[in-house]
Amino acid sequence: MTTTTWQKQLTIWYQAARPRSLTATYIPVALGGVMAWEHDQFKLFRFLLALLGVLFLQISANLLNEYFDHKKGADEGKTHGLGMIIARGVLTPRQVLIGGVVTLALGCLIGLYFVAITGPLVLWIGVAGAIVVILYTAGPLPLAYIGLGELAVFIFMGPLIVLGTYYVLAEEVNIDTIWASLPIAFLVANILHANNLRDLDADQARNKRTLAVIFGRRFAVLEYQLLTAGAFVSTIILVILNIAPVTTLIVVLLLAEAWVLGVMAQHKDNPAELHQVFVRTARLHRWFGITYVVGWLIGILI
Repeated sequence: MTTTTWQKQLTIWYQAARPRSLTATYIPVALGGVMAWEHDQFKLFRFLLALLGVLFLQISANLLNEYFDHKKGADEGKTHGLGMIIARGVLTPRQVLIGGVVTLALGCLIGLYFVAITGPLVLWIGVAGAIVVILYTAGPLPLAYIGLGELAVFIFMGPLIVLGTYYVLAEEVNIDTIWASLPIAFLVANILHANNLRDLDADQARNKRTLAVIFGRRFAVLEYQLLTAGAFVSTIILVILNIAPVTTLIVVLLLAEAWVLGVMAQHKDNPAELHQVFVRTARLHRWFGITYVVGWLIGILI
């Protein structure tokens, strides 16, 4: 295989991994790492390995989501969205399935290593993560098809990752990691919800019963606005309760963008326009997360 072919294949798999979505892993792992550093428990090798393990799990979830959505015909009628690698004929369903299984196995192997050197809590977190990855779009009652997608993402890509990262670094449970993760959890759930809001009509036609489909567009817009507000309100509460340092309030600099997105979600109903809401929601999560984590780090330093 020539160098050009290798580069082309890497580009294809990079796209299939949905790189824009991977901040949903970077941010909570970074928060867990900063909180461990705050308590003099940061270990660079373990941190990087934990990041790699969770990345494998998320990429697996993205690939398996692509595969099972294709098998169920859920991508038919959609013109916008991440992935759609199979629908565009870039990779075959078999290739995507194999990629999903391989990355799931790699994530689980890293998890088992941490079980061996730390303790059983990592096992339970890893099992929960693997279940979410597999059952998100697979099985007789896939989570994404029965209105549980946002809840699953909220729990796994928020509290579980932050708690798990802290645990493999410090080898102890810190309940504050759960509370500290909530602002990020609200926004990562909102990325998925923005995706579902955009795809409401297509999902309804394919009987994919997301919360947006079950309760309708008006409820979906309200949910979007509440999830966005939840990130900022929970940050303020965490500061008041002295769980998060006051410097994390720097996230209020993003309130203007959050307001604009709330208005756009309310007044746009075209998938192309709502795709921009989705893209900007993912960007808001990224910048909110970076600002929140850096604010926490600054609070430690001063």
